[in-house]
Amino acid sequence: MSQQNNLASLAERLSSALKLEQAPVAIRFTDSIAAGVSGPATRVPAGCRFWQDAVSSTFVTSASDHNLCAIGVHTHNLEPSASQQADLMEALRVFGELSYVRPQDVAAIPVLASRHKYVVYSPLSEAETTPDVVVVFVDANQTLILSEATQQVEGQTAPAMGRPACAAIPQVVNTGRAALSLGCCGARAYLDVLTEGIAIFGIPGAKLPAYVERIEALSQANAILSKFHQLRRRDVYAGKSPTIKESLGAMGA
Repeated sequence: MSQQNNLASLAERLSSALKLEQAPVAIRFTDSIAAGVSGPATRVPAGCRFWQDAVSSTFVTSASDHNLCAIGVHTHNLEPSASQQADLMEALRVFGELSYVRPQDVAAIPVLASRHKYVVYSPLSEAETTPDVVVVFVDANQTLILSEATQQVEGQTAPAMGRPACAAIPQVVNTGRAALSLGCCGARAYLDVLTEGIAIFGIPGAKLPAYVERIEALSQANAILSKFHQLRRRDVYAGKSPTIKESLGAMGA
């Protein structure tokens, strides 16, 4: 199976196991791009919007495509223009006045460790090479399964990150570990899919096969165990005191 076909299979399995409403997105940093790959279809107010656009299309961006979001240029370590650098300083000044991002908080915001010329976005199913990060839009139930998968694949719990949402990408790339982003007020304004109750989960591309394997198993286990617990709840509130064996037997009735 070719790498692209394998990624398409992994995308399908991931979407099916988690019952995703949005297709998983592949993000890759590179210094060279293949012929024929076009830029983004529209101008966006922030780079995080590219996550949503990549649900259905493949495109490549450079620093100039991120020019309206100095924070995203900073976290993705893209080459900033003079105006972007001025915007970053102005944004940090305002954030500081609001006590939103204090001076001592700036150093804690992840920034991509290496600098690249381009960022390639695509549906995971169309990715030609292993992405640096796979982004999925998830609700609490899906996050439960992903957190259990993270414990089994990485031996840790994924950090739950806040502002800025785009910092989740360098967090995953720099550490090689998954991260949950609860978004930020900017991302929630710019992404239509980031509705109330939806968060962003980043999976390191190199670990995707292991994640998909565990997600499939955990999704199935959660479905079975949910039925088990629902039956026990029903029986307990009906005045019964079922044993585990009796509840397991009721599942097959």
